[in-house]
This record gives sequence, C-alpha cells and structure tokens, in this order.
Amino acid sequence: MAMNGYEKAAIFLSSVGEETASQILKDLDQDIIGRITSYMAKMKRTDRSKVESVFAETLEKVNSGDISHGGGEDYVKKILTKGLGNENAERILEMVSKESPLESLKWVNPKTLSSFLVTEHPQTIALILCLLEAEQAAAVIEVLPEHIRGDVAIRVATTERIPESALIEIEEVLKGQLDIGKDKGKVFHGTKVIAEILNHCERNTEQKILEKIEGQNNTMADAIRELMLVFDDLEKVDDRGIQLVLKEISTEDLTLALKTASDPLKLKIFKNMSQRAGQILKEEIEAKGPVKLSDVEKAQQNIVKIARKLDEDGKIVIAGRGKEQFV
Repeated sequence: MAMNGYEKAAIFLSSVGEETASQILKDLDQDIIGRITSYMAKMKRTDRSKVESVFAETLEKVNSGDISHGGGEDYVKKILTKGLGNENAERILEMVSKESPLESLKWVNPKTLSSFLVTEHPQTIALILCLLEAEQAAAVIEVLPEHIRGDVAIRVATTERIPESALIEIEEVLKGQLDIGKDKGKVFHGTKVIAEILNHCERNTEQKILEKIEGQNNTMADAIRELMLVFDDLEKVDDRGIQLVLKEISTEDLTLALKTASDPLKLKIFKNMSQRAGQILKEEIEAKGPVKLSDVEKAQQNIVKIARKLDEDGKIVIAGRGKEQFV
C-alpha cells in the first residue's frame, strides 16, 4: 500500500534524530504536527526499504527545486548520513543520480506533465501513461484537454506491448535515455492499465472517457468496466449497499460466487442476512460440493454487473473508487 505524506514525514523524522526532528517540527502548523506525530507514535519498527524510499524522494525534491533549503544537496546528504549511515547514504545518492528520465517523472506535478505532453501525439501520451503509476496517470489524464482524453484512453486500452522503437521515441520526447538495460520492449495489458487509471479518476472524468470509448468500441468499453470492479470489491460496499445487492441477486449465483470469496467478504455477506437465511446459505454452499471454476466466475460476474448498475444509479457506494469525498 502506498504511503501518504504524513506517514512519509513520520518515517523521515523518526530517522533523523531528535534534534533535527524538533527543528523541523517547530515550523509546522499544529494540525500537521498532530497528524505526523500520530503516525510516529504508532510506529514500532520501520522497514528499511521504506526509509530509503523516503530519503530518496526527499533528495529528489530538493534537487528538482520542489523543496528549498540553504544547504541543498549537501544538507540532504548530511540528513541521509545521520539517518542511515554513510554507506547507505552514498548508495541512495548514487541511485538517485542514475534515475532515468521516465522514473524522474514521478516527481513532476501532473499539471506540468500534462502541459508538457499535450503537444505530443496521443499515442506517445498513451505510452507514457502506461509507464506511470495508475494514480499519477489518473491525475495527468484528468487535466488533459477533454477532446483528446478519450483517444488517449483507447490507445492505452489497446496497448499490449511497448516495442523498443517506441521506448526510443519516448526517450527522445523526454530528452534523455531510458534505463531499460537489455529489455526488448515492455509487455502490457492495456485494458487493465486504463481500468486502473480510471479507477483513480473522478467519476465525471471516468464516465466521459468511457462514453468516448464506447462510441468507438463497445466491446472494449465493456471489458474495461468489468476490470474496474471485481467481485472482491464488494467488501468495500457498506452494509446498506450489501443489503440492496442481496435483494437483486439469485440464491444460485450467491451460492456459487461465495465458493472462492475471501473470508472478509463472506463475513460481510452473512452479517447482512438474517441468521436463518445465512445458515441455509452455508448449508447450500457445503451441499454443492466441487463446482467448475468457470461457473463460479460467471456467477461472480453476474453479481458484479448488478453491483455496477446500482453503483452507477447512485444507490450504493463502493469505497475507494476514484477520488470522491463523502460526508
């Protein structure tokens, strides 16, 4: 799971020693201090890879000018040495210095990156989005001009492999050299990539892009929608929503679908049924015995279609989809 800013700050401050941490904290707002120290208080042991990741990100932000400090790189090097020791500090400095242009894009503001990409061919934009983390790609696609979003999304969805020649083209666009070693291209499942990107977009953006794709390729749009919501995502639906889903699905589909469901999802389902109905369902699942996996997957997909329709109608809420806030 990705770390949020407060957790990163907590890891950083926990690693640099009391004196340095106190000097940093004294200039922050009380609310921010409270949030950071809350994470610090909960930390018992921090994974070294997380510490190194946080220090590497800090150094990169200083080098890129996102963080200003009189000491610049020398200051961060001192902090790295204080937190991780000289050898590990040198290793991180070397790692950051060798970072490829594409890897360095993760530090670029989405609006800045969008402005940079907007003059490029939609295919080039699509390939670069394929190579970004889904959340960052979503932030970029949201600020692209609306008239090219759909085209870019379709190109992402149809990407199965990025050939070496395309990586060279991206290299030229980024005015640098991609650190791809001996790889002969990169393999992608485009529909899965664009589905993950759209999952992180605001609902309005998601719907407009899907409508654009549907207008050109209805089958592709359906494939993307199926990947945007999977059966296990029902665990994220609140109790009222689960009850609405249960009213719409058949007992046969539910019996089959729960055969391979996760324990937390089973628990949520049974919690939202009467004790008697839950007991009957458990008995039916046991009585079924071995069943074909294809039958289970079909039943799960039937339920997912119903859940997606309820979600689109605004009758249920699937937590974690997009960036909508709820009150």
